Amino acid sequence: MNLSKHFGSWPVDNAAAAIVGKHSATYGDLNREFELMSVTKLLSAYAFLMAVEESVFELDQPAGPEGSTVRHLISHASGVSAAMRSKIQKKPGERRIYSSAGFEWLQEILEQETGLAFGNYALLGIFEPLGMDDTVIWGSSGHDARSTVADLSKFAEELLRPTLLAESTVREAFTVQFPGLIGTVPGYGMQKPNPWGLGFEIKGEKHPHWTGDNMPPETVGHFGISGTYLWVVPSWSDHELAGTAGVTLTDRDFGDWAKPLWEETNTAIVADLLH
Repeated sequence: MNLSKHFGSWPVDNAAAAIVGKHSATYGDLNREFELMSVTKLLSAYAFLMAVEESVFELDQPAGPEGSTVRHLISHASGVSAAMRSKIQKKPGERRIYSSAGFEWLQEILEQETGLAFGNYALLGIFEPLGMDDTVIWGSSGHDARSTVADLSKFAEELLRPTLLAESTVREAFTVQFPGLIGTVPGYGMQKPNPWGLGFEIKGEKHPHWTGDNMPPETVGHFGISGTYLWVVPSWSDHELAGTAGVTLTDRDFGDWAKPLWEETNTAIVADLLH
């Protein structure tokens, strides 16, 4: 499959992409480093789930604002505002409020419990075992990572065939938490409902959306304001695309140029893969 026809005309200075898993193809410099911004949350969520398996904390133990749990924080259901943990906009479980502050709250708990900086915890638990030598979380667990398509392809393979976490844990991460919650997907407006897993956005019936029109509702992933995204069609899906993931990194911030281009591109790629 030639990805150049899909990415070659994008209005960006630099882009790199890969399809991995059941299908494979690449485009651009796979070893070029890009800032991930909110795609960081996928790496962080995996580290948080590793902490759950290592009994650092439990999903349903209290964490965050009153009435909130680890599960609320990681699924954007704690009521914490997008950027300020001191600002509580809703009661836990009332609204899906996309929040880096909630991730940072959980990051602080992990650091207190383990005595490790969060970036080091992710390095030791995920990046080194997967050979992700050019990936680092250098600050916030919500938006401060940089990586390459080569490295994120390894992470995508892990999401398709887990080796570091139990498959049951990853299945739970890809399952809607607090079903029925409404909320805003940044850049795409209010979604009713707005399904989200444990750190992983779930496509559901959202439209418009950055994933392709022809991708199944169980597609999970995340995009970043730096012009990045990663999607996964779980291996256990009944869809023809099951076991396939896509990674795209650019150096142009998300904006009007990306909508509807991302959706159109992903739709076209999937059509080619299923042809």
